[in-house]
Amino acid sequence: MNRIWIAFAGLALSACVTINIYFPAAAAEKAADKIIDEVWQTQQTDKPAAKEAK
Repeated sequence: MNRIWIAFAGLALSACVTINIYFPAAAAEKAADKIIDEVWQTQQTDKPAAKEAK
């Protein structure tokens, strides 16, 4: 019975581990700006083709 409590305590303590990963804010913002620019360029190139189809 005592071994069960020791095993349970060990399991409970190991379950409380948190891993934090920090990303540099400047790099994340630069990547987001790049993605937004690519999306806007794609949308702008699609619009003239849609107008010509009419």
